[in-house]
Amino acid sequence: MATGATVHTFTVHLADVDRGVYEELALRVARHPSETDAFMLTRVLAYCLEYEEGIAFSDGVSATDLPAVLVRDLTGSITAWIEVGAPDAERLHTGSMQSQRTAVYTHRDPAKVAAQWSGKRIHRVDELALYSFDPGFLDAATAHLERRNELTVSVTERRLYLELNGATLETDVHRHPLD
Repeated sequence: MATGATVHTFTVHLADVDRGVYEELALRVARHPSETDAFMLTRVLAYCLEYEEGIAFSDGVSATDLPAVLVRDLTGSITAWIEVGAPDAERLHTGSMQSQRTAVYTHRDPAKVAAQWSGKRIHRVDELALYSFDPGFLDAATAHLERRNELTVSVTERRLYLELNGATLETDVHRHPLD
């Protein structure tokens, strides 16, 4: 854990109808002082939306050679490279070379995030998935964050229903095409 990090715990009730995933998760998430609440919550939601056996958070900002979230198979090989925020093209190129699948979940304007990759070399860019949430969703959700959090995440037809510490919110999970 990074020095000065604040640990948040999340008891997660996950029901992803789209993928047939139903899990109860206990997550400990270290938020580095340079990390915003929106970034941290996006990391948690990316973890939930990508949940499968072998998923893990990396060591955060101190893990410069790994994404925010990754999935490893039983041999230790990375099968999914999941970034959060606005990673640069070189980082995505590396991730796409090392994994079977690469995704980015952003808490920023997805058009601006995608624009920074335009014309840059990214391995299998046509397979890269860029996801975002409705404008204002993360701001509304982060207002309800605490150090200990009770979180219910339900997904159906890429619509996310979130209950966070008693507050109920919903958003579409938007996938953005890349050129």
